[in-house]
Amino acid sequence: MDIDEAAIDEGLYSRQLYVLGHEAMKRMAASNVLIVGVKGLGVEIAKNVVLAGVKSVTIYDPEPVQIQDLSTQFFLRTEDVGRPRAEVAVRRLAELNAYVPVRNLGGEPGQEITADLIKGFQVVVLCGVPLSKQLEINDWTHENGVHFISADTRGLFGSVFNDFGPKFTVVDPTGEQPLSGMIVSVEKDKEGLVTCLDETRHGLEDGDFVTFTEVQGMEELNGCEPRKISVKGPYTFTIGDTSNFGEYKQGGIFTQVKMPKILDFKSLRESLKSPEFFITDFAKFDRPPTLHAGYQALWEFQSQHQRLPRPRNSEDAAAVITLAKKIEPDVDEKVLSEFAYQATGDVSPIIAVIGGFVAQEILKACSAKFTPMMQHMYFDSLESLPATLPTEQECQPTGSRYDGQIAVFGKTFQDKIANHRQFLVGSGAIGCEMLKNWSMMGLATGPKGAIQVTDLDTIEKSNLNRQFLFRAKDLGKFKAEVAAAAVTDMNPDLQGKIQTHQEPVGPDTENVYGPEFFAAIDGVTNALDNVKARQYMDQRCVFYEKPLLESGTLGTKGNTQVIIPHLTESYSSSQDPPEKETPSCTVKNFPNAIQHTIEWSRTEFDNLFVKPAQAVNSYLSEPNYLENNLKYSGQSREQVEQIVSYLVTNKPLTFEECIVWARLQFEEKYNNAIRQLLFSLPKDAVTSTGQPFWSGPKRAPDPLTFDSSNPAHIQFIIAAANLHAYNYGLRGETDPSVFKKIVDEVIVPEFTPRSGVKIQVNETDPVEGASGDDADMANLMKQLPPPSSLVGYRLNPVEFEKDDDTNYHIDFITAASNLRAMNYNIPVADRHTTKQIAGKIIPAIATTTSVVTGLVCLELYKIIDGKDKLESYKNGFVNLALPFFGFSEPLPAKKNKYGNTEWTLWDRFNFHGDPTLKEIVDWFHKEHKLDISMVSQGVSMLWSSFVGKKKSEERLPMKFSKLVEHVSKKPIPPHTRHLIVEVMVSDEEGEDVEVPFIVVHL
Repeated sequence: MDIDEAAIDEGLYSRQLYVLGHEAMKRMAASNVLIVGVKGLGVEIAKNVVLAGVKSVTIYDPEPVQIQDLSTQFFLRTEDVGRPRAEVAVRRLAELNAYVPVRNLGGEPGQEITADLIKGFQVVVLCGVPLSKQLEINDWTHENGVHFISADTRGLFGSVFNDFGPKFTVVDPTGEQPLSGMIVSVEKDKEGLVTCLDETRHGLEDGDFVTFTEVQGMEELNGCEPRKISVKGPYTFTIGDTSNFGEYKQGGIFTQVKMPKILDFKSLRESLKSPEFFITDFAKFDRPPTLHAGYQALWEFQSQHQRLPRPRNSEDAAAVITLAKKIEPDVDEKVLSEFAYQATGDVSPIIAVIGGFVAQEILKACSAKFTPMMQHMYFDSLESLPATLPTEQECQPTGSRYDGQIAVFGKTFQDKIANHRQFLVGSGAIGCEMLKNWSMMGLATGPKGAIQVTDLDTIEKSNLNRQFLFRAKDLGKFKAEVAAAAVTDMNPDLQGKIQTHQEPVGPDTENVYGPEFFAAIDGVTNALDNVKARQYMDQRCVFYEKPLLESGTLGTKGNTQVIIPHLTESYSSSQDPPEKETPSCTVKNFPNAIQHTIEWSRTEFDNLFVKPAQAVNSYLSEPNYLENNLKYSGQSREQVEQIVSYLVTNKPLTFEECIVWARLQFEEKYNNAIRQLLFSLPKDAVTSTGQPFWSGPKRAPDPLTFDSSNPAHIQFIIAAANLHAYNYGLRGETDPSVFKKIVDEVIVPEFTPRSGVKIQVNETDPVEGASGDDADMANLMKQLPPPSSLVGYRLNPVEFEKDDDTNYHIDFITAASNLRAMNYNIPVADRHTTKQIAGKIIPAIATTTSVVTGLVCLELYKIIDGKDKLESYKNGFVNLALPFFGFSEPLPAKKNKYGNTEWTLWDRFNFHGDPTLKEIVDWFHKEHKLDISMVSQGVSMLWSSFVGKKKSEERLPMKFSKLVEHVSKKPIPPHTRHLIVEVMVSDEEGEDVEVPFIVVHL
């Protein structure tokens, strides 16, 4: 399939491209998808697939809209009741993505889908379609090579069935980056043992395939057919017979090769008899067979009675159980009666989980990327039911939009949901989905209900691909405001119930989000994209004793965590290991991977276009800037040289001069610097032990000779010259011929390497700093114009922005990184890859967001119900690529002890009425036989047992607030109601003991 490379809009799809890649997205762009049934589940699936960018999406549902469809179908409005479902939904789905046409297949009410109507589609998805119809359609798709998915949700239950045909090829089963690493030896024998460099584990698994590059001696391995490996240890693996190859000398890199996998799907007819189950929760290992029979029994019940079982009706439930027992005698009756009770139920979070999951399966069918689910999935969240189960009477339809949820939870619990108060922190991808689910659930729609949303961000183009409440017309507006307006439009009952804030959460805004604010909410939901803000919100929730729902996504992976006061540990109780840093000497002199050259060029960007301009501006605007700054910095000479260069000697007046400057930069970085390095460390240099210096991870570089007809060389000049011009407010130029003409005439000074230059070889070596004598420095200082002679003159420092494709930022970093890669003979990276690494972009896709948000909302039901047992809650982890679902009980808060008292992070000592320090010290001694040896608040040490008599006598009798102001020399802000205080204490034996923190209420 040849598809135009330029057709993928990177601005829109950038975050998703890092999940799927260009190849998979090009295959998706050739796929037409049909979705039958667009109630809540169908529209959720369609939304995610339209955002992802297939060739076209067609929907079929001629049935009229009913009021209870509004329980989950977020693209319906009250005024749509009575109109055909597909006709209403098609317009709103089409607004999601200008590149994906959405069509309505038409049809008359009562007309079912038939095999004739599904020709011409690559994937057919049936939502909530009776079993007899599923079988009829699947028989045709299985014969005709069309991918088939059937999905259904009933209250807190969901099911999915996949059939991608008898020989389905998966190109990339996991989507993980292929592993690669350096090798130090390959044995010449039947096994072929490969030993890797002992800095990093190879990370391979038995049965993986690898190929090689840059091997010296055993040349046969370079570019060999992928060889299957078997792991012998963390640094060794075998690759099979190498006995008739050359002798291994040195060097070499192994790279893992992704091998296609061929899967064999059975048709639904076959599969019903001998199902293959995909387990979503290992704690419910025995549930799939029960639900497999239950679903068949439900369709049978419906065809016998022409209706579904009535909500919480025991007679109908008994009939369903009887039918199920004919298929599977050994069913769990309790689970099945709940299943029958909820058959008319329609619950937004379950739709989000199943809808997000199915959408990813559709993308797998279109793109052959990631492993499809084999073949039946059954999911439920019965734990989300309230502790007091509703009566049959309470679950009857009321003629309202919430009937789908009332059928499951009952009217009383619906009122609890309506009067709940939540604080949503962030309204990006997870935030948008969260608000959509809440609006469907009717959260905060009651007289006491309220939703607070904060987000300081405005909407940009790359958001539109997964933050589905935003449209192109909203670019530049505040996320929180647009999101709140969009969900109020979905459910007008939220009118006046959502308050938006633009202040970020943090120590600086505690006057906005203070005690009154927290007293007026029942819980917090995080929808954040960074760990620091998550940890801060976690501390606030611990302090104010509020439940917190935490979640995050990374590509196809997602996780959810529930934090319940006095029950679970907090978010900050456990932490991921820190990321590995690249040693600076590797980046500076010995890169061996493209990541190193990208990191180097990101630093170059700052050193050329950001820091010098900032230094010039500081010199011109801050009195005594040089005296104050240079005294303390070891690089005083460099800084002064830089200011002289940017302000005097190399200050350009025309764009031509910027081009000349860029040409000289090229020479300096890619020729002279490399020649200097090779002069200090020649290619034949040896270490003290006689080993060749340039071996293992150290690759010997070669200088580049500038060639204006080499696109990589000229791209560097174009980007560097334009950024330099931006610093000085000069107009840039894009026409390569202009650059070529000028650079070819530049006279480049002759370079002679200096002897005696120290090269930093190890992380521990000192960094070479320029030293010069004082007379030299005085001469430099003389060249600086006095700031008074340049009043109002400023340079423009560049502000790094990765998502603007016209500003040359990523262009410069790509060009600079690739030229350095050429110096060191490292394979270069395209702009797309460079942008992700340099911009630290988190890969993201709408499907994962949907699933994760659904799982969070299933826990929110439990918080609203006030469940107080650890086993009621679940933390979740999903990876839609594999696919994998895992759930676990949250960990309990760790117990600490002093004396006979047990306590956890949720406990604290409260002191009211601004006591004196002495009163606090005495209270501990009297009540707990504990001696305080030190008291601190924030960064101030207020008192300790060794401060001396005079200070003690002065400080102990002071009121606490006065003491804090006295020591910190700062007034307490007027909005502050309490101070958090840390103390060090010891018991009667003089042993140090840990105690909870102290809150002094002012």
